[in-house]
Parts: sequence; structure tokens; C-alpha cells
Amino acid sequence: MEIWTERPAKADVEAVVCRYFSLLRTERIPEAVELVDHTSVRHVLKSLWAGSVEANTDEDADEDKDETNGSPAADEWDQDLSWLRELDLADFHWGHEGTGFYVEITYRARIIEVSLSFWVKPTDAGWVLSGPATLW
Repeated sequence: MEIWTERPAKADVEAVVCRYFSLLRTERIPEAVELVDHTSVRHVLKSLWAGSVEANTDEDADEDKDETNGSPAADEWDQDLSWLRELDLADFHWGHEGTGFYVEITYRARIIEVSLSFWVKPTDAGWVLSGPATLW
């Protein structure tokens, strides 16, 4: 986990988030989780999947649906993580105090409804990046 001895600059924190997301996109999930004081990675991935499926407006999107109820098959995202390569980071939005922020996510260059939020918090060892939480 990245630990700063002083409160880090926004650019330093954003660089860690970019590295984190790059590791997710290349399916190096355990390495990504080690960069931050992480919440449930399964929840994060499932939320990103749901946001990606909702953003998919291609004609072949129907192939990604479960024929019984029209919703995405519950286990598809977990079986093949190649869909992560279609995601990217968009804009960072920092709060007024400069410790919390969220980052918009794109799927095939379109912003999806799911954003990831992080916060920089002090610990006994120093400042760490915590999260992500999912925002809808």
C-alpha cells in the first residue's frame, strides 16, 4: 500500500489511482488491491460490470443478456474479465477539503453511471489512499 509521510498532493494520489486502474484493466487484481486500503474488490468489479453492461448500446448487447429475464447473466463478469480492458478513467472530481474525490469511468469511451470514490486518510504509519467505494 502506498504510504505518504505527509499529506500527499492531488497529482500524487491521482497517479496511484491511475496505476490501480491500469492494474485492474490488465486483470492484475491482487496487485491493484495492494495499492490502496481496499474495500471489497468483488463489489467494485461487479459494479463496474453492471455499469458497463448498461452503457453497452451496441446491437450485439442482447447477446450479453440472460434470456429468461433480460438482465445480464449474474456470473458473466466473473468468468471472463477481458471486459475490463474496455474501461478507462475520465475526470477526477475532488471535494472541498481535498481528501475525498471520485473518478468517472468510461466504457468504450462513454461515461458510465458508476464512479469510483476514494479518500486520503491519515493513519499511524502516514497518509494512505482508501477505497474505492462505488457511486451510482
